Amino acid sequence: MLMRFVILAFFGMCSLSAAAAEVNVYSSRKDVLIVPLLEQFEKQTGIEVNLITGKAGALLSRIQSEGAASPADVLVTVDAGNLHRAKAADLAQTIQSKLLESRIPSALRDPQMNWVGLTQRARTIFYAEDRVDPKALSTYENLVDGEWKGRICIRSSSNIYNQSLVASLIEVHGESFAESWAKGIVANMARKPTGGDTDQLRAVAAGQCDLAISNTYYYGRLLDSERAEDKKVVNTVKVFWPNQGDRGVHVNISGAAITKYAPNYDEAIKLLEFMVSDEVQAYYAKVNHEFPVVDSATVSATIQSLGSFKAHDLNLSILGENNKRAVMVMDRANWQ
Repeated sequence: MLMRFVILAFFGMCSLSAAAAEVNVYSSRKDVLIVPLLEQFEKQTGIEVNLITGKAGALLSRIQSEGAASPADVLVTVDAGNLHRAKAADLAQTIQSKLLESRIPSALRDPQMNWVGLTQRARTIFYAEDRVDPKALSTYENLVDGEWKGRICIRSSSNIYNQSLVASLIEVHGESFAESWAKGIVANMARKPTGGDTDQLRAVAAGQCDLAISNTYYYGRLLDSERAEDKKVVNTVKVFWPNQGDRGVHVNISGAAITKYAPNYDEAIKLLEFMVSDEVQAYYAKVNHEFPVVDSATVSATIQSLGSFKAHDLNLSILGENNKRAVMVMDRANWQ
């Protein structure tokens, strides 16, 4: 039976149940996305799963403070930047699994196998169908053109999704270019950054801006919603895939690492291998509208409706390596 412990605003210790075969998971993913999978894993393997949930930063701090006594086996979180932080803090160890290496593309896992991608998402451009000709759109770089002045909605620079996008631009064009680009985005903002990705999409639908940058799964949730306000968004806001003539769309992941002092290493490997089965990958795609990391997995009709695109094949470990520079670039650009 799945044992669950939820972190709210504290880092106190809580005891995890002992079992002959168990695995302890620290996860920043929402319950609806991971609990059904963990329950299925328990049924298939007989390995008991103990789950602690919380924010990514809180979980990293918890593992660090627990040190060698940490019961954590697996850290599940979003964005390669967060996973790199775990590696950089010496909180992760090598994942030894030929199956994971064979099923997960090299760009979506750490070169030293300190973490692996479990799902994939694209951070792309969305536009107001009645106010923007998609022929005027082309690349992320093009968003700083004067044509888009006062027309872009995007969330705060404190958001790691935006940090990773800037980190990718640093890798492609260099830090000077990325800073100029960030300043151009700030100059073209329709409003001060506020809210999450869904708020940016709603702002386009409401006429507060004409373009937004958002992760695709937020739009997927709106596509599947029966709420009138959500239908308004998807009826008026459409997706555009930038940089199709060169490197492709910026993508990122949710993923997992096995912690440095994992007491149940073998069980942790079995869990990660379970997570990249075709069935589990299809579940992710259907429930959270993310793209599988495994090519053979079924993609939901909602995801298929977004159309196909060329993805940037940059190894995502670079996003974490460039994160500090990306944050400094955005600070110098006065991206709030």
